[in-house]
Amino acid sequence: MEIFRGRRLWIENTKVMLPNGLEQEKVIVHPRGAVAILPVTPTGYKLLRQYRYAIGQYIYEAPAGTMEDGEDPAATAHRELIEEAGVAATTMTPKGFIYTTPGFTDEKIWLFEARGLVPSSEFKKDADEVIEVIDVTKDEMDAMVENGTICDAKTICLIHRCGRDDE
Repeated sequence: MEIFRGRRLWIENTKVMLPNGLEQEKVIVHPRGAVAILPVTPTGYKLLRQYRYAIGQYIYEAPAGTMEDGEDPAATAHRELIEEAGVAATTMTPKGFIYTTPGFTDEKIWLFEARGLVPSSEFKKDADEVIEVIDVTKDEMDAMVENGTICDAKTICLIHRCGRDDE
């Protein structure tokens, strides 16, 4: 049974059959697909300091966003990188995907590494995005993960999968 349907997600209450034969009632959240991009610069990386209203604070994270109807992950990554960081990439390398919290949602975020960055204003930020773009070195980013300054799970996964070939 559908509980809610919005522009970015829908929620259902459904019966599921578990592999052990047990049937249970579960609430499942079905968001649209999303992407996250790690922009690699000659001296490090571009991150966002972005206000997230759901937690009522700013966090440091990679550019990311929701796929539009009919849009594939690579096209979304291209658009979101420009919208949020103001740069386009000459090379966008897919780095797989992650499930965010599979205990209650089937949300999948496709990961990309962006290189060869050039300024672009082809797309504008969404009105509800409060974003500051910051440049960090590899050492600064590693320290930010270790000390908890970067606490966004998709960004930590992305850092782990990308941009590490310079070591």
